[in-house]
Amino acid sequence: MKKTAASIRIALRALKVNRLRSALTMLGIIIGVAAVIAMVGVGAGATARIQEQIQSIGSNLIILLPGSVSTNGVRLGSGAVATLTEDDAKAIEAECPSVALAAPTVRGGVQVVYGNNNWATNVQGVTPEYITIRDYTMLSGEFFTAQDVDAAAKTAVLGETVAQNLFGDSDPTGQVVIIKNVPFTVAGVLTPKGQSPTGQDQDDVILLPISTAMQKVLGANKANAKAVGAIMVQAISPQAMDQAIQEMEALLRERHKILPGQDDDFTIRNLTEVFEAQETSAQVMSILLGAIASVSLIVGGIGIMNIMLVSVTERTREIGLRQAVGAKTGDILLQFLVEAVTLALLGGIIGIFVGMTASLLISRFAQWTTQLSPLSILLAFLFSALVGVFFGYYPARKAAFLDPIEALRYE
Repeated sequence: MKKTAASIRIALRALKVNRLRSALTMLGIIIGVAAVIAMVGVGAGATARIQEQIQSIGSNLIILLPGSVSTNGVRLGSGAVATLTEDDAKAIEAECPSVALAAPTVRGGVQVVYGNNNWATNVQGVTPEYITIRDYTMLSGEFFTAQDVDAAAKTAVLGETVAQNLFGDSDPTGQVVIIKNVPFTVAGVLTPKGQSPTGQDQDDVILLPISTAMQKVLGANKANAKAVGAIMVQAISPQAMDQAIQEMEALLRERHKILPGQDDDFTIRNLTEVFEAQETSAQVMSILLGAIASVSLIVGGIGIMNIMLVSVTERTREIGLRQAVGAKTGDILLQFLVEAVTLALLGGIIGIFVGMTASLLISRFAQWTTQLSPLSILLAFLFSALVGVFFGYYPARKAAFLDPIEALRYE
């Protein structure tokens, strides 16, 4: 034990004597550890941001859209004909066991006015189920009820962007806004969701009872008064998504009298799969960034090996003297191995602080979301120690197995 402590003291003393060289040797490890922590932080931040956006669109969300139809041999584009209705939404909720809720929606662009302020936004006519499907909560006020839908009540729920542009920081609940020359009482404001995964502002919206939107704002479809622009569907669980899609497809083909071999007149979109693919891409990016940054650690390890080999050459005579007075092979090996590991560990510690600082600077000035992971910091530190052992072993072994007589003769 005493010999081990003595070897460690000798190693630390040698590093202290050559401070500049030791600092330059650590530089590669510092850069490597800092790069790993910063790049993994950027990748993890991107993944976390996508997860937040996935959660913001709603739980187990499936969207039904009108599909394309053929008229006199001419195939019209998707959504050209209103093929979905409110009755379809009710049937899906009632007859599909894997579906928890279904909410028909209509939408359109409007200019909303309050006093001297006005704002161009989107109006969506929805049912009360919509707020549950999309995981909305109320920042203030209350959402409208099924009775409001039945009565086509002139009540509106504002997104936070609309509320800010019309009312500033004051609470608009109970105030009256004008939409298409129709006065609406503000029932409340939605808790902000931010941008969707496609980059749209989810808070730039006004929600109305679907009956009100169709009768007094957007107008009903002339061909079918119950036609809707889309149906939002919530499956009973993430595992039931595929089953829910199959059940809805079979039900709608039966309701729309689509014969075998004919194309569907609707489109089903499982947004979760799309966004999970984006999340996987972000995770792969994070791994690639970490792998690229870890190359710097390898380069730093090579630098340690190079300097340690130079150190062995410079101190050949010293090694010979230690062997002559009784130092064993293991003592010499330990001394030089401690020097290499100490360089790597000190570089790793400094690199951790540099990497954390770099992550904070990236987040602040580049406006990128970063997320520091304790696991990545620990792994980077342990990897730096392994680099010290791996690249320090060969020079240490070379020093330990020098011939004492040849070492003493070395000039």
